[in-house]
Amino acid sequence: MTNMEGFYFVYVLKSLIDGKKYTGYTADLSSRFEAHQNGHVPSTKFRRPLKLVYFEGCLDQQDALKREKYLKTHYGKMYLGNRLKSYFTGQDER
Repeated sequence: MTNMEGFYFVYVLKSLIDGKKYTGYTADLSSRFEAHQNGHVPSTKFRRPLKLVYFEGCLDQQDALKREKYLKTHYGKMYLGNRLKSYFTGQDER
């Protein structure tokens, strides 16, 4: 993998327990995912195990925060549903 320093990542996790999704952003995707998996993030602590189902890179923090907020809206959720349609085909989307 190339050096991703300086990027911010917007990501979506799916709980393998309840099927719900969690959207967030970070400058260090692998460390943040590890924190989620180890129960260090209160909002996902009891929804583990989690699967990373989507991420995108942004050039600065402000863009990543705007994108995260958008993906949490009704239209953002519709975008993700269409974007990940083949992944979610046949899976229960709660």
